Amino acid sequence: MDIGTLGGIVIGSIVLITGVLLGGAPILIYWDLPSVFITLIGSMASLFIAHPLKRVLGMFKLFTITTKIPKDDTERNITVLVEFSERARREGLLALEDNVQELEDEFMRKGIQLVVDGTDPEVIKTILFNELNQVQARHEDGIKIYEDWGKFCPAFGMIGTLIGLIAMLANLQDKSAIGSGMAVALITTLYGAIAANFIIIPLATKLGVRHKSETALKEIIIEGILSIQAGDNPRILQEKLLAFLPPVQREALRNATGKD
Repeated sequence: MDIGTLGGIVIGSIVLITGVLLGGAPILIYWDLPSVFITLIGSMASLFIAHPLKRVLGMFKLFTITTKIPKDDTERNITVLVEFSERARREGLLALEDNVQELEDEFMRKGIQLVVDGTDPEVIKTILFNELNQVQARHEDGIKIYEDWGKFCPAFGMIGTLIGLIAMLANLQDKSAIGSGMAVALITTLYGAIAANFIIIPLATKLGVRHKSETALKEIIIEGILSIQAGDNPRILQEKLLAFLPPVQREALRNATGKD
């Protein structure tokens, strides 16, 4: 479980509640059901208008992704690709077929199998990059939903503010209506700002970070597979792949493999 996501939500909630309590006002005055309805349900309605229904419903599954720690197989995959390169140089590309099905990464398995089958390098490159592009497109669609929701929430907060002000101005002679109208006017803006900046936009940012990490991993695999097919020296292949890593990780991986 990703402690950062859940911990951030918990800490942020504590900060907000503490700020309210230190302000001296009863915490219940910050609760207003019409404001919740206008801000959250209204912004969700806009999502249904802007995006396909299936994609919007899938956004809740995307939230679970932000609560899990992604498995970082970058170093392991680099090591595997270098080992495959060494074996291919010694025994030929067909020798890799014995270990293809043992590969955990489906993307790598597909690429190595194409190499073993003797597929043209340009065809392999096209197939793998097409698959990568499709993965990126799916990720970007999911991120876009959260980004749009982060825009719609404050907008509906402002709509709620206008509704509250209109209700208040229309009943200036009724002093009891002024208070409730002003509450809706202010609290909807508060709800929209909190929902967008505390929850929704940060989730979109985290999904973007995960997207970049997965894209980088697949780019490493593509580079490794094409180098194996080209018959590159394993040491050269390793240096190509290590270039994708930060300097500290490069040195650690070199030391672990005994290659410098």
